[in-house]
Amino acid sequence: MIRLIGPLSVFIITAVGLHWAALVYTPTVIMDRALSTLKNRGVSEHAFTTPQRITPQTQAVVRSSPDLFYSLCRYDLSVPGSVLNVTMGEWPDYQSLSFFDAETNNFLTRRGSGKKVEVRLTGPETQAPSAEQSPSTRGVILIRRLAPTQERFDLALDAAKADTCVLEAG
Repeated sequence: MIRLIGPLSVFIITAVGLHWAALVYTPTVIMDRALSTLKNRGVSEHAFTTPQRITPQTQAVVRSSPDLFYSLCRYDLSVPGSVLNVTMGEWPDYQSLSFFDAETNNFLTRRGSGKKVEVRLTGPETQAPSAEQSPSTRGVILIRRLAPTQERFDLALDAAKADTCVLEAG
């Protein structure tokens, strides 16, 4: 029995270490892959991209809602002192502006039903007056608007023209 203590200890330490590594590194790997996939699908950096309406044929990731209009912006704040100015235009119904960091964490969400919302975002190394701070230099911004019909989707597409995601270099 005493002879098993050494190998059993090595096994337990290895298992705990692998579990810890999976918990720490998996979100970063997932977001790196997601950012790469978004780039390959034509989602702009520092500009909102409006995809097609969600249908079973266009759905490629998770289970997106066919009742929502989605608009995406990838961001990179790796240049020290840079600030990202984000505007979500007016929409008379439900809409939200969500910010995701490089580890898939949703670190900021603003709702703006019926009104325009503006956010200034800096990287983790930069402090700026009246600006939110991203925990990572890279991430994704997502706008969702309630648009359950093709007519509402077309109106949301028009409203998205007022959405901006503009990098102000440091």
